[in-house]
Amino acid sequence: MSATSAEAGLTVVLVKAGKIKISYPAALLADNGTRVTVRAPWASARVRDFGFVRFEPGDVLTEHYWRDAWFAVKEVRSGAGELKGWYCDVTRPAVLRDGELVVEDLDLDLWVSADRSGVLRLDEDEFEESGLADRDPEAARAAVEALDELERLARTPEGFAGLLG
Repeated sequence: MSATSAEAGLTVVLVKAGKIKISYPAALLADNGTRVTVRAPWASARVRDFGFVRFEPGDVLTEHYWRDAWFAVKEVRSGAGELKGWYCDVTRPAVLRDGELVVEDLDLDLWVSADRSGVLRLDEDEFEESGLADRDPEAARAAVEALDELERLARTPEGFAGLLG
């Protein structure tokens, strides 16, 4: 199935520690049965300054989720269309049902700057504190492997092009 933003919409639901962290409307761009791609504006009215990037009202994210992979890759652009970089979440595989794309965040993240000179692993302390390794060792192992794979891809000459193409 393929859709343009004018054709279909859905709600992205980000779950963390069993609770909804945030939900927001998004335009469904494509769904090939494995990867779901949506576009959404930055879901906050406030600026979020991470130090290495600022997410601001007007920013647009093209978000790629997989039903068979433990991560999501979000291309971040300013309202003027300038690429800021890619924010990658380590998640359980996405589930799309009844107009909702449900994704469980597993704390680990990766930031890749637009020029790909900056590749930062994020929130490893939160991941350790989450207790996932004790509660669900297989999921914890898959999460760490996903972060390692994202970092490996980010550091290749083609970056995420093969993954997202």
